[in-house]
Amino acid sequence: MPQLDTATVCRRLGLGDDHRAWLQALAAAGPPMRPPTLPRAGDVPWLLERLGIADSDAAELTRAWPSPERTPEVWWLLERCHRCIVRDLGGTSPLEQWPALPRSLGALGRLFYAYVLLAAVPDTRRWHRQRDIPDDVSWATLADLGRQLALRRRIHGEAGLDTPTWLRSHFRGALYQLGRLQFCRSRIPYQPATLQRLGVRFRHGDPALDLHIPEAGPLTPEACDHALRWARAFFPRHFPAERYQVAICTSWLLDTQLAAYLGPESNIVRFQRRFRLLPGSVGDGDDDILRFVFRRAAPALHELPQRTSLERAVVGHLRAGYHWRIRTGWLDL
Repeated sequence: MPQLDTATVCRRLGLGDDHRAWLQALAAAGPPMRPPTLPRAGDVPWLLERLGIADSDAAELTRAWPSPERTPEVWWLLERCHRCIVRDLGGTSPLEQWPALPRSLGALGRLFYAYVLLAAVPDTRRWHRQRDIPDDVSWATLADLGRQLALRRRIHGEAGLDTPTWLRSHFRGALYQLGRLQFCRSRIPYQPATLQRLGVRFRHGDPALDLHIPEAGPLTPEACDHALRWARAFFPRHFPAERYQVAICTSWLLDTQLAAYLGPESNIVRFQRRFRLLPGSVGDGDDDILRFVFRRAAPALHELPQRTSLERAVVGHLRAGYHWRIRTGWLDL
């Protein structure tokens, strides 16, 4: 591959001011000690299937497949993004956001980060094996790539990946899918004064699991119980030096306003009752709840379906002039 620098890559790919800090960080990281590789042609269908990638997305990924010879500027970016993941295997510190590439690059730009993650699969799988992570957990965790590709197609009608920074947690060994829920190795972010007011037993900086709810079926109490039992056994087994006593969830799903619409026995309200909530809200949840419930980009309220009690609750609340909130809660493990 010809020698390239950030100025050349920036000019040839049409990158702008939004990419400057990211490019500087990639340049500082330098090329990988061991060049990344994408799968061989014969391995592509098998791997994409294991990663939960639908046929339509797999076909577009295959057509736009980059290489050092055909797309040297893109490969320059891929090498350095790959290095950022590999050198951080096992890390849990907050991640900087990776920016979207220009629309002018077409499918290659929309799918760029998917190729970065595909190149990291052997490294992640090797790290999982070193930690004795079971194969079923390893593949179920990495298969969130296929789910996120499918969501992009569902919302925007095209192949692409909107969540590269989120998926880096999966591919650097921080996040694991255990049944119905996902758990990400993290630390308590709240300041001592806040924790003292709440009267909790954990402290700022203590290990904690960030709990996430993928779109993977009903959020039944039984499924959540199973996932939490699994987490209580999984992390002491595979990360014995990290003592996780609490799980934290930040989501529109914890907005207690939902209880007024859904009733005490709904799965969402029963999920909420597992948590002690921090006072106040993290922020406005209108965009989040519309995106997650309806999977549409900037929808008009009158266009939204009203098939379920949750759909009716979301729309009725907004039509009445109210807003949804993002709340944070925790539970003991």
